[in-house]
Amino acid sequence: MKKQQITVRIPATTSNLGPGFDCLGVALQLYNFVTVARASEIEAGSMARQAGRRFFEATACEPFPFSCTVTGEVPSSRGLGSSVTVRLGTLHGLNALVGRPLKRAQIFGLCAELEGHPDNAAPAEFGGFVVARGNRHQKFPVDARLQFILLIPTFEVKTADARRVLPNEIRRRRAVESCGNACLITAAFASRSYENLRGAFTDHLHQPYRASFVPFLDRVIAAGEEAGALGGFLSGSGSTIACLTLRSANEVAAAMLKASGQPDAAMHITAPDNDGARIVVTILNPDAPVA
Repeated sequence: MKKQQITVRIPATTSNLGPGFDCLGVALQLYNFVTVARASEIEAGSMARQAGRRFFEATACEPFPFSCTVTGEVPSSRGLGSSVTVRLGTLHGLNALVGRPLKRAQIFGLCAELEGHPDNAAPAEFGGFVVARGNRHQKFPVDARLQFILLIPTFEVKTADARRVLPNEIRRRRAVESCGNACLITAAFASRSYENLRGAFTDHLHQPYRASFVPFLDRVIAAGEEAGALGGFLSGSGSTIACLTLRSANEVAAAMLKASGQPDAAMHITAPDNDGARIVVTILNPDAPVA
């Protein structure tokens, strides 16, 4: 049996960062590996199939059956961009198999279109802290000294459900405060003045309405801050809670877990990923035997 296959490493992402709803995100050193291979028939889940259809439409390449397998550390429906890892990995894999007709910015655009928002797709593609709007983005590398403590509950929060609870309108004063905080976060990351992140994660656009899905959200963030964190927020639409710190990461993690009352929750202390999506295995020789 012969094969042509590509394996892509895609980082997890934490998005929104509180007030940066649908436009701010950071890539993390937590990864999924997506392997795309030519096959005799399609062997892929619905997300990969959808990404494949969009890729062939965008490139006008002759469609061919492919397989897509996903392994790694990024849990699904926890607000860490698992859907982006599948879509972006499929797009990159197919692109490499047909000679790379699309550039990275074009692949990002297709992924953001499939996602419906760019805040996970942009950091997953480019790495670092990213401000994104539509197909436009601005990346800022993030120092390794800034650590991300993730409390990942055992339960899922579906993005569709988390969006359904959002109001159509909010008061102007609250919108202004959220916009101001999003600007403070962007300035702190751009200047690498991470101490200025303190007090900047307060949000009125989405997080208060999603707290019902993660009822221990506020007390976990408060416990993390008391233990030394710069602040915290609901990662994406949840259920993961993220705190950022420059010191005492283990103490922050322990305080968050204790406050959650969720002894089975997973705790991860991780760092930013500044590389984004990377092809890590390429086998394009049609005569190469399957191992």
